[in-house]
Amino acid sequence: MKILLVALNSKYIHSNPAVYSLKAYADEILHQCCDPAEMPGIEIAEYTVNQPLNRIMADIYRKTPDLLFISCYIWNRAEAEMLAADMGKIRPELDIWLGGPEVSFDAEEVLERLPAVKGVIRGEGEKAFARIVRAYCGGSSFNDALAEITDLTFREASGRIAVTGESGRIDFDTVPFPYKELDSFSNRIIYYESSRGCPFRCSYCLSSVDKKLKFRSAERVKPELQFFLDRKVPQVKFIDRTFNCSHEHAGEIWRYIRENDNGITNFHFEIAADLMTEEEIELLGTMRPGQVQLEIGVQSTNDKTLKEINRPMDFDRVCEVVSAIRAVNNIHLHLDLIAGLPFEDILSFRSSFNDIFALRPHQLQLGFLKVLKGSPIDRKSENYGLRSTDAPPYEVLSTNWISYEELMGLKGVEEMVEVYYNSGQFIKSVELLLGAFDDAFGFFEALADWYREHGLDMINLSRNQRYENLLEFGRAYAGGGELTDALIYDFYSRENVKSRPEFFGQDTVEKEYSKEFYRLEAEEHNKLSSRQCLEADVRLLRRLTHIEKLGSRYYLFDYTQRDPMTNNARVVEL
Repeated sequence: MKILLVALNSKYIHSNPAVYSLKAYADEILHQCCDPAEMPGIEIAEYTVNQPLNRIMADIYRKTPDLLFISCYIWNRAEAEMLAADMGKIRPELDIWLGGPEVSFDAEEVLERLPAVKGVIRGEGEKAFARIVRAYCGGSSFNDALAEITDLTFREASGRIAVTGESGRIDFDTVPFPYKELDSFSNRIIYYESSRGCPFRCSYCLSSVDKKLKFRSAERVKPELQFFLDRKVPQVKFIDRTFNCSHEHAGEIWRYIRENDNGITNFHFEIAADLMTEEEIELLGTMRPGQVQLEIGVQSTNDKTLKEINRPMDFDRVCEVVSAIRAVNNIHLHLDLIAGLPFEDILSFRSSFNDIFALRPHQLQLGFLKVLKGSPIDRKSENYGLRSTDAPPYEVLSTNWISYEELMGLKGVEEMVEVYYNSGQFIKSVELLLGAFDDAFGFFEALADWYREHGLDMINLSRNQRYENLLEFGRAYAGGGELTDALIYDFYSRENVKSRPEFFGQDTVEKEYSKEFYRLEAEEHNKLSSRQCLEADVRLLRRLTHIEKLGSRYYLFDYTQRDPMTNNARVVEL
């Protein structure tokens, strides 16, 4: 029997840890109870939602599976359902199963809507998947066997929809490590989980429905992390909902990665900043710059909003923690906001935005409320006047407190923040222009309005065009020469570009100055200390660096040494 687990990822760089975990668990269980000659073959096929669906379907068809399982999430539900429906037409004898959070809370409705689907695995899937495979391998009585498996909603032979009970949560340490080899993960993000569940009960999140929280033991986690470290994986992204909810668990893992640092691997964690202890802050301060990045879901600083969504937070403590970590400048910080929450109107959101921006995170991620099926906030939509899109991702359209027009304005702010702040490419320019506005939100709002008024909000623009646009916009708020110098500094901080954009004007560095500097540097090595520069001759030094004259000052941009926080070149004033 050939079983195919299908993942439809949002981008190629992403992977689906669920299908790897299902396969690893089932392989281990089946090896214990099946004759090796009768072992079913379980395969994984990963695609992206950007690929033509007909090509995905053709590829699955050629793989000739006997059983098909499709992993469903908010970003792929539409594609997953179309795939299941169409596969049912060309392979009507094929039993198709769905699983994942996007179908776990309305499983009966899913089966009524999709007659080609045999069943849905609800919640955690490892146990149920392994038992389904065993049931199919057992022969003609598999329908009776399915009825004995918990966490299923399935179509009986008669067509009646059956719903089995819920199981207790799986012992996390019994789930095998899903990554046996990493050849297929080249240039992709590795996802890893050391805990399941969340201590918070945020009404917009499905984790609030499942109130159980469990951890993988450190004895299991450490050798698994070492597997990644030994192979110099670029990034491991923990998908734990609140990684630091157990101080003992978090501290042990953080100490391990610090003590076994390979100089390359970056670890990403989602944390609650107000839960951080001074000991944990001190520990993080000893990490290699760029070794760790933290994502902190603030969501709002409106106390009434936070109370309504069941997300208690001590924002003063958040500010203390973020400021302490930011001061060391070795941890990449992402802070999140959500627009469209209850009791948050546009003025309140503006205040939340400014509160977070004042902390100067490396990234400020402005998201929009997703009204997830089965979430507590979904059940109160009528009370909130909450309208959202019918299709995934069920994004907010308006509420009693914020209009569609205001949310569309925030979409423009989101894009400007992403381009001009989160990219880290306009640090000096943005700081200069911020001084001309009452607050940070006002700057990004004005910039978004300018883009829209000039018809630029619907166009894909090059990096050079983004610089030119900011120069055009900013001339009304800052001296042209001062802003141009700031933009030139930002431009050459990021990339060693030898073709100078025309809107920056002529290069003002005198040829004799440049010639003499490189001649002396090749002999004396006064300013450049990297191994590449120490071993370079004059011609190579010119290719590895760049000199700019801004006002009366000269700046050397060294592209052999970059800031691990921003990826910007080391800059030396000459």
